Amino acid sequence: MAVSTGKFNTFTFFKLPSAWWCGVRLRHMDEKKAIVTVTHKWFNQNPFKSMFWAVQGMAAELSTGAMVIAQIKDSGKKISMLVANNTANFSKKATGKITFTCEDGHLIKEAIDKTIATGEGQAFWMKSVGVNEDGVVVSTFKFEWTVRLKK
Repeated sequence: MAVSTGKFNTFTFFKLPSAWWCGVRLRHMDEKKAIVTVTHKWFNQNPFKSMFWAVQGMAAELSTGAMVIAQIKDSGKKISMLVANNTANFSKKATGKITFTCEDGHLIKEAIDKTIATGEGQAFWMKSVGVNEDGVVVSTFKFEWTVRLKK
């Protein structure tokens, strides 16, 4: 993948500033997996002194969407992408450094290839799991991504 984590984090500063200011950072990305971290701070917390659910959502979405963006770029085609649905489960208070990992990158190429071949939109679900520094799962997000060849 031609997209580096440093360039992607610069992209978030200009295009996703709320995520950048909340501390969401892409740490690793390849064709199969992306890792995003965010640290609980006073400016991204809820009234219960844990990380606000929307901040966790931004980090989880980035762990899926960064791979979609990179694979669209690699395809060389003009393809639109959009989250159509999402679900989330919160199992523990998110405090400290939270690491979101998505290992569903293998699903993207098939959807992109199908939309290029048929011209029809394609949908696929990707999962991102957030764990704290002790390795305990704090939240799990699922995103239904849609891709469509632009006319």
